Amino acid sequence: MEIVKWKQKGVLASMLVMSLMLTACSGESASDTESDIADTESKTEDVKLVLNWFPKSQHGGVYSAVEENTFEENGLNVDVEPGGPQVSPVQIVAAGDAQFGLAHADQLLIARNQGIELVALAATMQGSPQAFMFHEGEDIQDFEDLNGREVFVQPGITYWDFLKNQYDLSDAAELGYNGQHVNFIDNKKSVTQAFVTSEPFFMEQENVPVETLLVSESGYDPYNVVLFVTKDYLESNKETVEQFVDSYVKGWGSYEETADTINEVIIAENPNIELEALNFETETQHDYVYGKDAAEHGIGYMTEERWDTLKNQLLDIGLLEEDFETSDIFTTEFLPEQE
Repeated sequence: MEIVKWKQKGVLASMLVMSLMLTACSGESASDTESDIADTESKTEDVKLVLNWFPKSQHGGVYSAVEENTFEENGLNVDVEPGGPQVSPVQIVAAGDAQFGLAHADQLLIARNQGIELVALAATMQGSPQAFMFHEGEDIQDFEDLNGREVFVQPGITYWDFLKNQYDLSDAAELGYNGQHVNFIDNKKSVTQAFVTSEPFFMEQENVPVETLLVSESGYDPYNVVLFVTKDYLESNKETVEQFVDSYVKGWGSYEETADTINEVIIAENPNIELEALNFETETQHDYVYGKDAAEHGIGYMTEERWDTLKNQLLDIGLLEEDFETSDIFTTEFLPEQE
């Protein structure tokens, strides 16, 4: 009996030892898991992107990358700040209040002229959808035909300065553009600035037939919705920039196929825009994002020749005071290789 009792004690002792070992191992496993989670969280970097306008289809790739966790997979937690008429992405990024921004190429060049060193990383749109809109049937074939008409245009907008320098528009009556189209609709002879990706849709809703003349037909065709950072941030955070650009381009690649879903997300962020208008913009901007040079070289592609042309145009009209190396203003180093 004593032997049997001893065996039972031995079994109990063995079980106790094994239990303690399992508990210890379990504790180590839980600790390791918590440590791994902590390591993952610590590797997720917080950055901010400020948009050039309220959320629209021109930001579809951004919201695609957020919604599909593409930024997160690249170790980034991205806070998207909407733009607007009183928001300057250039100033916000220059002040360090956001790491990444979106602006048009001419805005980045003018900022450089003001001593703000910014670097373009990717061109969302390969050209400019900016245009002048006029009533259908009006005899407007070229920019000289704006003479003798009221032209609603934002004061100081760069392409208007270029056109006035390039063409004799001394007889055009320049009126301030405020985003409303009532006066344009009432005056059949008038012309207004517009984006071919949006205003024609609203005119169709008002049963006002219109035509457009693209600003790019004048030769002034800056990259639009350009992703940028400061030169200092780029030099100190190349890995973060590479991860952001990779996510950004992938987001735009995905948006081409998932726009219907992502547009619902954009509507939630900007309830002031109708889904039909958003879908119109998505359709009409397609060639600007995925066509032209992007069709051959990939989303975001930029060339020194295009930047050179734009820089020289701004020098010619006095919006740039000094020349500088074009290669300083942009880089394609972080764009994914075209497959």
